[in-house]
Amino acid sequence: METNIRLTKLADCAGCGAKVGAGTLATLLEGFRTRQDDRLLVGYERSDDAAVYKINEETAVIETTDFFPPIVDDPFLYGQIAAANAMSDVYAMGGEPKLALNIMCTSKEMPSETVREILRGGYDKAYEADAVICGGHTIKGAEPLYGLAVTGFVHPDRVLLNSGARPGDVLILTKKLGVGILTTAAKADLADPAVMTAVYRQMATLNKGARDAAVQFPVNACTDVTGFSLMGHSCEMAQGSGVTIHLQTDRIPYYKEAFDAAAMGLVPEGAYRNRAFAEPHAAYAPGRGIPLALEDILYDPQTSGGLLIALPEREGEEALRRMKAAVPDAEIIGYVTEAEEKAIILE
Repeated sequence: METNIRLTKLADCAGCGAKVGAGTLATLLEGFRTRQDDRLLVGYERSDDAAVYKINEETAVIETTDFFPPIVDDPFLYGQIAAANAMSDVYAMGGEPKLALNIMCTSKEMPSETVREILRGGYDKAYEADAVICGGHTIKGAEPLYGLAVTGFVHPDRVLLNSGARPGDVLILTKKLGVGILTTAAKADLADPAVMTAVYRQMATLNKGARDAAVQFPVNACTDVTGFSLMGHSCEMAQGSGVTIHLQTDRIPYYKEAFDAAAMGLVPEGAYRNRAFAEPHAAYAPGRGIPLALEDILYDPQTSGGLLIALPEREGEEALRRMKAAVPDAEIIGYVTEAEEKAIILE
């Protein structure tokens, strides 16, 4: 759709790069009085992707919400990406999204047709996910925002957590990294349009195919890689599981153009927050080192990123084969050991 405004120029941050840092969130939530409920299987204290509440022996509800400022200028595509990103948390918990509510803030610069196209993008992606958007809430503000509150369902015994990784597991990542760096470059008109087309397509891709393949195997842990970056989400998985995660940096899929952009200094602010959180918990394997630009990619906040899946090594290659049918960029990127001095070892 042609538009007279550039949505990305209306916001200071783009996509999941606008997230408050993981360490900051933990501090903000300390000491709150909360009720206890035996049916609450997963709450915020576990740093997981969504809340899970058991209804009965067959059904648990997954609740999540996600919204962010524009990461692209096309309003329909923005709506698609924001919706795919919001539903990703349900897929990361092993569930299926079924109901959603729009969350939207419009700015005075946005014509009604732009607002309509953002909403149409969200409805389009929800339809693809076999979910229903059944209402929502819209306000006016200084910057545009869009996303969804999503309800999904899962069997209580099949909930995937980010805290169950075990020694002997391998790690599969299902989408390329570098999205935050490349969208930063695009905002400055320094990105190849052909590359950005691929990036936008990836961000608008649901994690449904990856989830459908993953649940055919004995997955021990799963999370989606979004605003906290591969390093941040890996750190949470390692600490929650009481293990050490080894990332094999030469196997990690990323956009090669993001390396060049990072070398030019086109790194989003969120990457520095992610580094401040995760770097103290990481170390290099002896004799190993990587270029700073690749480090920046590992700390880069992803919008609508892929799933990070931990499962037994014996299942790894077959799981990867099946995932590649739905998500061709999926790769085995590391493995899990007993806890060592650091939560993450870069190899």
